[in-house]
Amino acid sequence: MNTHRIAGPAGLLLVLAMAQASVSEADEIKVLCSTPLRHVMEELVPQFERATKHQVVVTYGPSPELRQKIDSGAPFDLAVLTPTLMDGLIKERKIAADTRTAIARTGMGLAIRTGARKPDISTTDALKRTLLDAKSITYGNEGASGAYFIALIQQLGIAEALKSKSQVKTTGQQVGEAVASGAADLGVLPVTEILAVRGAELLGTFPAEVQSYVALVGGVGVSATNSSGAKDLLKFLTAPAALPTIKKTGMERF
Repeated sequence: MNTHRIAGPAGLLLVLAMAQASVSEADEIKVLCSTPLRHVMEELVPQFERATKHQVVVTYGPSPELRQKIDSGAPFDLAVLTPTLMDGLIKERKIAADTRTAIARTGMGLAIRTGARKPDISTTDALKRTLLDAKSITYGNEGASGAYFIALIQQLGIAEALKSKSQVKTTGQQVGEAVASGAADLGVLPVTEILAVRGAELLGTFPAEVQSYVALVGGVGVSATNSSGAKDLLKFLTAPAALPTIKKTGMERF
């Protein structure tokens, strides 16, 4: 998990869109953001900062880990988490219910080393053969992708056959690094995370009949110190002008 200020190139369309919205007094906005949205945030937040003069500080991590931070009393203005965890926080009155906003979702995919042979995963049967033929497969034990893959291979009846060739990592970053270095033939990650891995590429998404999505929703903390700024940022991330960035990073609206 990393905490840092993020910077990047300006996007004129988003700046113009935000200029038409109400801009509250510039101040720091603390954000707890689930990892799959990181690449969207790294492009859009700097544009928001320039348009509003707000200062955004983002802490990234798996949704369950961020939920634990909230439960431990970590201060935040805006949280971006999976729907189930967000709804739990709303019931506990830690997130304002009327601020719950769908942002984007990403499907699950398989990563391969750049330039490697691309086996067929276009159907469930083809996917099953490719997984059984692979010499090594890596996935993380944090976040949604690992849980999805474990459930999938059990459903396909190949969990035992894959046990000896599976490399379980702690984070998605480690999964990407294992694929890029050649330490693993295949890596299971959300598509948006695969597209950002240097030395690896997207083999393809999982077939529709077994596909799963990581959906992310935003919500403003009930105890936020900058709730108006957090609401402005949430509007910015869901504005129509943000859609090209959403798509470019392997995500989609839902």
